Amino acid sequence: MTTNDAAPTTGTTLVLGATGTTGSRTCAQLAAAGHAVRAAGRKATPVPGAEAVAFDWYDPATHAAALAGADRLYVVPPVGDPDPAATVLPFLRLARAAGVRRAVLLSASSVAEGGPAVGRVHAELPDVFDEWAVLRPSWFMQNFTGGHLHARSIRTEGVVRTATGTGRVGFVDAEDIAAVAARALTGVRAPNTDLVLTGPETLGYDDIAAILTEVTGKPVAHRSLSHAELRDRLAALMPAEFAAMLADMDLAIAAGAEDRVTDSVPRLTGRPATGFRAVVARELAHGAGAGA
Repeated sequence: MTTNDAAPTTGTTLVLGATGTTGSRTCAQLAAAGHAVRAAGRKATPVPGAEAVAFDWYDPATHAAALAGADRLYVVPPVGDPDPAATVLPFLRLARAAGVRRAVLLSASSVAEGGPAVGRVHAELPDVFDEWAVLRPSWFMQNFTGGHLHARSIRTEGVVRTATGTGRVGFVDAEDIAAVAARALTGVRAPNTDLVLTGPETLGYDDIAAILTEVTGKPVAHRSLSHAELRDRLAALMPAEFAAMLADMDLAIAAGAEDRVTDSVPRLTGRPATGFRAVVARELAHGAGAGA
């Protein structure tokens, strides 16, 4: 029995970030289940089974039209914004006034309610909506199979670099995140809580490298860096403040902050969370394997 079992609700869901890692999968799963979906993005990119609409966090002129007719909302905050609350909260209040009654916010396992960045949005979400959920996934398994920095270094060098040491992470499949999002959006009862989402086990980056080597047949190694080495390496690729934050997150992993497994995925979806080997094999079969 899942936490919001029973026949799904009807209505239209507006999915923000509809071409992103979790947004695209959420659109696909909602559409496959027969739900009406509006797929929002800056370019109104067509998404199978969904109505494409233009939406730009920083262009308020796009907001009302994107919300028209929607009663549910999947919220992916603007990527890289150091203060997303300043942009997201006014939009959420507009959404509520426009008739949206349920909102599901994508946050992260590393960000607690009231914490920095999206943690502020998390803290205020229940004040805006009576029906809500906050998804706090652990690090994505797709970081090793798509366009992430790790995937690129695996593809070009056969190396993944971190400052995590022997720390372990409950890596989670983005398909599982989307499955929880779809259930939270359409179930008769909203979760009205935050949900930390993990895979079925914790893995260190040495384990990740070994599994990638085994499944893909291509050697992959984990190279440990110091916090300063990682920070400086990342600072050459992105703003220094963001680079320091990412390096700090690796230190938190090294200290055990992500060494946990939760039951949120099986409890919400009614099936086990997907393991990393299965994800790599699945994405290899679809032409999106490690580093692809």
